[in-house]
Amino acid sequence: MKIPRVPSFRKLLRTSQIKLDNKLKNKQYKQKSAAKKYRKEQKKLREAVRDAISRKPFPLEDCKKKQVGKSRKWEEKEEEDALPLDMMDEDDLKLMEDLAQRASFLTRDLSSNEPVHVKKRKHESVIEKYEKMPRRLQTEPEKELIHLLPIKDKSGIIPQAVEKPVLNDEEEDTEDMEEAEDLNEEPLPVLTPEEMAAQRRQKLQERKMHIAALASAILSEPDSNIKKLKELRAMLMEQDPNVAVIVRKLVMVSLMEIFKDIAPSYKIRPLTEAEKATKVKKETQKLREFEEGLVSQYKFYLENLEQTIKDWKQRKLKKSNVISLKAYKGLAEVAVKCLCELLVALPHFNFHNNIIVLIVPLMNDPSKMISELCVEAVKKLFKQDKLGYASLGVVKVISGLVRGRNYDVRPEVLKVFLHLRIKEVELQKDSEDIAPKKKFMTYKEKRKNLSRMQRKWRKAEEKLERELLEAEASESKEKKLKLHTETLNIVFVTYFRILKKAQKSPLLPAVLEGLAKFAHLINVEFFDDLLIVLHSLIASGDLSYRESLHCVLSAFHILSGQGDVLNIDPMKFYTHLYKTLFSLHAGGTNEDIGIVLQCLDVMFAKRRKQVSQQRALAFLKRLSILALHVLPNSSVGILATNRIFMQTFPRMDLLLDNESQGSGVYLPELDEPEHCNAQNTALWELHLLQRHYHPTVQKFASHLIAGAPTEGSGALPLDLSQSVVCFLPLGVKYLQQQL
Repeated sequence: MKIPRVPSFRKLLRTSQIKLDNKLKNKQYKQKSAAKKYRKEQKKLREAVRDAISRKPFPLEDCKKKQVGKSRKWEEKEEEDALPLDMMDEDDLKLMEDLAQRASFLTRDLSSNEPVHVKKRKHESVIEKYEKMPRRLQTEPEKELIHLLPIKDKSGIIPQAVEKPVLNDEEEDTEDMEEAEDLNEEPLPVLTPEEMAAQRRQKLQERKMHIAALASAILSEPDSNIKKLKELRAMLMEQDPNVAVIVRKLVMVSLMEIFKDIAPSYKIRPLTEAEKATKVKKETQKLREFEEGLVSQYKFYLENLEQTIKDWKQRKLKKSNVISLKAYKGLAEVAVKCLCELLVALPHFNFHNNIIVLIVPLMNDPSKMISELCVEAVKKLFKQDKLGYASLGVVKVISGLVRGRNYDVRPEVLKVFLHLRIKEVELQKDSEDIAPKKKFMTYKEKRKNLSRMQRKWRKAEEKLERELLEAEASESKEKKLKLHTETLNIVFVTYFRILKKAQKSPLLPAVLEGLAKFAHLINVEFFDDLLIVLHSLIASGDLSYRESLHCVLSAFHILSGQGDVLNIDPMKFYTHLYKTLFSLHAGGTNEDIGIVLQCLDVMFAKRRKQVSQQRALAFLKRLSILALHVLPNSSVGILATNRIFMQTFPRMDLLLDNESQGSGVYLPELDEPEHCNAQNTALWELHLLQRHYHPTVQKFASHLIAGAPTEGSGALPLDLSQSVVCFLPLGVKYLQQQL
């Protein structure tokens, strides 16, 4: 006997799903058609019963009574006409009786209204008649089943199912009647504007009280009431158009404050399968449930904020149209504020990178308010980020945004790099490291001041403290150095790309300003190429005055740090600054004076050994001329620079003497500081500045005429000397406060 071949599992896998789908569709179609047919037949049956009850047949006995009078008269007539039976033969009488028994249509009395075979039917009721009618065999349709989870027993798996309830026609009729009644209801009374405003205030007050109750319950016991977060978050979908906008804003801000308050100071990680399977204490289980609920609700909350911003950006309304398109802007602004607060307040918590990805593109938003909010939030994050994890994440996203937009972003996006906490001091020393190290007692001091037991305890304490200090210092320093190095690499890659590919971009000032700040941290390998690029930018003439100053400052920052080992002569940068000093704005918007003073500090005070006397004299004379033309705050800064010149370089007092010190004549219009013969002139500008209307300028001019002494009658007052001796721009800041 040939055994039928069983199909392989692969074949079953290919075809079983299609067969199952077809079977399911056929079964559903049959069930629907059978149910429909069954309902139609039931309806017909009910109509037939109703007709049978309403249409009662006319009783036969009544018909007889009505004809009694007529029949009697007719019978009397017939009796008169009929022959007497005595006169009939027996054979004729017998024949008549047989005919009477076999009555037919021809022999029956046509004058009566009684139907044929009335004797047989007069005792049958209408219902019995209906019951005797032949019927079709009605098969009940297959009922639709709802499959439940199976039960496993010793014998095997027992499938479970429940019949799906089907609405009868009567129930459907009642539903239709109810809908018709609802439509026929009277319309609501029209409210006046005052009543509508009062109703709105009442609803708003109720929502506020509800939000406050939920928030206070969550903050009082976060572990127990974590489920109320879901109830509060559900109010973000408020559907009442009168109060929807305000309620959603209040819920957004309330949830933001709640998360800032109850979020732990560590990142919550998901539990592994092994950890879930292990039995733990009730307290631990409660903490796990709290953390899991907190993370899930925090995630949903961030998704709601993101969706609100996306809907506003895409100008897309929801189907319900509860909130107008104009009101979405206010909602989006509140959502951005909440995200900015969470970015700054919870940099250690879950989904921080997701918030960064949302906030950074909004820094380039056309809306000025939203852009400023995001920029300020990123600046705060940079300033408070000690270790550098959050800063690294933001810098990566900004670099990708600039490159993805083909360098078409706002300059403010790149200017936030200036607020990074990456300086030479902070790379090597941090505030914790700058603190004085704890001195341990020597053996002689211990022996002299402590007993034997005290010495023993002190020894153990010192050993433990040393281990802790070493562990903390080594770990924090290594992490910080690594993160700062990676962050700076990304920043410099962004800067160099713009210098190479987008030199005419509006981002160039921000790039030059950033290079001026971080130039001392650039790798020595890039110094030559970078100086060539900076000089070519200056020589091109396409830069503004401020941008050219940033180029000069960047070049000297490079040369003053690790660039000391390079044999590079920056004479062209000195010449450019000397030539452009008279281009400084002399009005109220002289913001560039701070950059000029920084350039002079880096070029002369920090490189005094590489600067010739002729160069220093030329700059001193030109700065004195410039001090006559600018405002008093700028004059104080320039005179403070001249003071540093006279104290740093020897023989600067030559310009205080009227006699010439060599051949040649001073050429003020010449742009070469080495060849303008500045030693043959005098600082006559100081005599004019002695009669300046501002008292501080007068004091500085008198001090310089006296030779800038540190002591004696010609010395500066203590408050002024302390303001300008450390760093030149402080003179400007000081005078701004005085003015």
